[in-house]
Amino acid sequence: MKKLMVLVAALALVAGSAMTAAAADWNFYGSARIATFFTDLDQADTTNYGENLQGNSRIGATVKVSDEVTGGFEYGTGVNVRKLYGEWNFGAGSLLVGQTYTPLNYFYSNQVYGTDNDMLAQGGVYSGREGMLRLKFGGFQIAVLAPKDPVFGGAAATEVSMPGIEANYNLVMDNFSFNLGAGYQSYELLGTATGDHDVDSYVVALGAKTGFGGFSLGGNVYIGENVGNIMALSLDGDNAWNDGNADWDGTNVVDNEAMGFILVATFKANDMFAFEAGYGYAEAEQMGGLLDDNEVQTYYVQSTITLAPGVFITPEIGVIDGEETGSEEITYYGAKWQINF
Repeated sequence: MKKLMVLVAALALVAGSAMTAAAADWNFYGSARIATFFTDLDQADTTNYGENLQGNSRIGATVKVSDEVTGGFEYGTGVNVRKLYGEWNFGAGSLLVGQTYTPLNYFYSNQVYGTDNDMLAQGGVYSGREGMLRLKFGGFQIAVLAPKDPVFGGAAATEVSMPGIEANYNLVMDNFSFNLGAGYQSYELLGTATGDHDVDSYVVALGAKTGFGGFSLGGNVYIGENVGNIMALSLDGDNAWNDGNADWDGTNVVDNEAMGFILVATFKANDMFAFEAGYGYAEAEQMGGLLDDNEVQTYYVQSTITLAPGVFITPEIGVIDGEETGSEEITYYGAKWQINF
């Protein structure tokens, strides 16, 4: 009799779980992306062809359990978790628990070279996807997340006494949108030869976009100190530069003042053809003259060709120039091929 009761209870649990899963609304999606580009390296005087599955190809789902509870997940190549979160709408606002884009992410550019670089490493505002607790009230959102706390300067360890904080306000009107955001984090280096040292970082960012008819113009600007400790300014090997992190002069922490901006113009001729041009610039200056100013810029033109709903080819030609970093100037041309499903 006891075994029968256990079996009935197990069957009831499985049935209840199945009913709960069936009641949720699951919407699956995916995006396959192939990059085909020629890259000219100025100093090496070489031209290389590359063809690869982009790392930001993805598959995922959004889930609606009820009017109050939603969620989602997204996996990239690798397989790495891009997003995994749940969100509770409590009426006055919503609480998100998990990993997704933090408040400081502005996507005004569609630059496709460098795994959809979007000029994020050359003047864009990009903090990436992080695990966090986020509150959202209308167009305002604020999140607490684990701060980036690299050990450097001969320190034995770091001490983190508060989370990183990011906030953003987004306003959307008929032909105009606006973003105003900020981030702050702090941690302490322990056990250096000259004692313990604070590493403080902040950034303030402003973005906007407007459009009339088929034309649109958008961009952003940011300023801050040790911005690289908050924002993901170096995205990969093609786009890397000295990204505004705090540094060490052998005795003390050297703060790094940074700024950047991008400007993007687009024109949609019809449902098949759209055109875009963009320019981005960023610089970092270490206080105390430890190193010279470090600058980077990029510019490009492209056309997005829509062959069918969800099927795109984006030919693009552009330049990424590290200027005073000593890195090679990259001239590239080719296309991204993408099918969303």
